[in-house]
Amino acid sequence: MAEGNGNNGAADQVSGPPSLNALGQYLKDLSFENPNAPRSLGPRDSAPNIAIQVNVNAKQLAPTDFEVSITLDAKADGNGEILFKLDVDYAGIFRLTNIPQDQIHPIIMIECPRLLFPFVRQIVADATRDGGFPPLFIDPIDFVGLYQQKAATANQNFASAN
Repeated sequence: MAEGNGNNGAADQVSGPPSLNALGQYLKDLSFENPNAPRSLGPRDSAPNIAIQVNVNAKQLAPTDFEVSITLDAKADGNGEILFKLDVDYAGIFRLTNIPQDQIHPIIMIECPRLLFPFVRQIVADATRDGGFPPLFIDPIDFVGLYQQKAATANQNFASAN
């Protein structure tokens, strides 16, 4: 005789404590350009303009495993010339187990990048310092706000397509 759990034999997808494990992390791509060196390394009359763009991408590798990457582009210019350009793509493999389906996407796009960010920040600081500039320490990123912004844009694009 088979034991039932009241759901007509369908197995409950969530059993045991939820867990998020980082299986590994790695630098996928790093590019630092200092096109006007050594002229760009001299003293400056004013602080450079620094523009930073951050994106989070995710790819499912297995039923419970996801590759999550942070791509960060930073560009500094001053007095009409580029001082440096930096591109970083840093990723991690994460295993999510016993997580309700409706919570997987936010965890992947918010919590996983939050775990990766300190490493990206250090890579950026080291690369700019090694390029001859003061280290660029990036302020913490609001991954919840970034997630909400992307969701709002996706909803707006969906609404305008219909």
